[in-house]
Amino acid sequence: MGIHHISWQSTASGVEDEYIHASALSWLVGNEEAVEIERMNSYHGSPIHLVTAELKRRGQATKSLSRLGKEALEFLESQFDKIIDEDNVIHIRLDLHDLLAGKVTITGPGEKPTVKGRAKLEVYPGNDVMDIASETIANAINSALN
Repeated sequence: MGIHHISWQSTASGVEDEYIHASALSWLVGNEEAVEIERMNSYHGSPIHLVTAELKRRGQATKSLSRLGKEALEFLESQFDKIIDEDNVIHIRLDLHDLLAGKVTITGPGEKPTVKGRAKLEVYPGNDVMDIASETIANAINSALN
C-alpha cells in the first residue's frame, strides 16, 4: 500500500525561465527525465509554459514525497481532512519561490505562486483512507530521515 503515483505541476509565464521551474521539479522527483515542458498560449494569447513531472512507480513516488522533509510531511498529515479528496488524492501546494530557492514550504491556494502536487493513494475496498495516508506519510518520513 502507499502511493500509486505522484505528479507535480508548475506554470511559468512567457517572461519567466521555465528551465528553473523544470530544475525545481526535477529535484522533487529525483529524475530530470520525468520533467516535461509544454509551451502554449494563455486564453489572452500570451505565452505560458506548463512544467510537469509524474512518477508512476510506487517506490519513486514515495521517494518524491519524502523529499518534502519531516516537518512538511507532518504538517500535511495534520491537514488530511482538508487535502484528501473523495478520489483518495492528497493535494499538496508548495511555495514556488521557496522551492526555487531550495526550501520546501507548504502553502495554500491563492496565497502565492505554487507548485501543485497530487499523490494518488493506493486504497482498496475495506481499507481506511486515513490509515493508508498516515502509513504512507510515516514511510515517507522514514525515507526522508535515512
